[in-house]
Amino acid sequence: MPHKFNADRRDKIPKQKYRVANWAEYNEALRRRGDLTIWISEDAMSSWAAPRRTTRGGQRKYSDLAIEMCLTPGMVFRQPLRQTQGLMRSIAKLLCVEIAVPDFSTLSRRGSGLALPAKPGIDGRAAIHLAVDSTGLKIFGAGEWLEEKHKIKRKRRSWRKLHLGLDLVSGEIVCSDLTTDDVGGPTVLPDLLDQVDGPVDWFLADGAYDGEPTSDLLAARFGPMIKVTIPPPKNAVVSPNAAHNLTARDCHIAEIAARGRMAWQKATGYNQRSRGETLMGRWKAVIGPRLKSRDFKNRKSEARIGVQILNRMTGLGQPRFERTA
Repeated sequence: MPHKFNADRRDKIPKQKYRVANWAEYNEALRRRGDLTIWISEDAMSSWAAPRRTTRGGQRKYSDLAIEMCLTPGMVFRQPLRQTQGLMRSIAKLLCVEIAVPDFSTLSRRGSGLALPAKPGIDGRAAIHLAVDSTGLKIFGAGEWLEEKHKIKRKRRSWRKLHLGLDLVSGEIVCSDLTTDDVGGPTVLPDLLDQVDGPVDWFLADGAYDGEPTSDLLAARFGPMIKVTIPPPKNAVVSPNAAHNLTARDCHIAEIAARGRMAWQKATGYNQRSRGETLMGRWKAVIGPRLKSRDFKNRKSEARIGVQILNRMTGLGQPRFERTA
């Protein structure tokens, strides 16, 4: 938005400069992302075999934790399932561990609706500053090259929408969901909030979440004192009973009318929502812009594993910036 407001004088605005204050620690964290020992869990090795089944039916050979550990390096290093199987064979050989590695068909079948273990809650953790955003991920369809080279009308582009909730305090993804491309953000918001383990005292989202359903849901979940920062549309007007019961949305509308939208962004901290957009770019750079699986349940498992990968990378180390000019 600043580029739109200042387009006519952009060349006269000095560009802000930053540097990474903890470069040594962050540089080492980047190296550790390629360390196989980071992605191989000792718990999974000790719990490789599935627990004994007490009901009727066939006995599974591999536990869900083993399937998850096999799929994780494949997503980190962007390998198909067959190459993932070969990678896990070599890792087991190097570690001198006598385990049977699932074949690629087993990884595909067990990946459907894979139940990932929930992250244990942290007692006394700070209140969450939740920024919610969504992006589209490609799934299937011929691209522009096929249309240009062979003059073939390509199929309709297919997408799935990835919804992520970022904690601005810790930098971790605290909630996520994968839906079809026709599901809006406010519709999936209740399911996202169900995954949040801890209090939320600040909620940031774009204008698609504007409205009473979102504000009422947040107040019911986290109390009426939660700070909600959602930009109202340009034609928004205050509520009829604003003179007697002034809502947070009415305050936003009045401040934008009095000081302008740019000043409102700085005063409310709405600019922090750009970190959610940065998270989407980080997902597409690290995990990839498309989903490899063809089944919707496998795609949801793929998205959940991607969230765990990014959170583990965040836990290794984050850059700390300081302004120099």
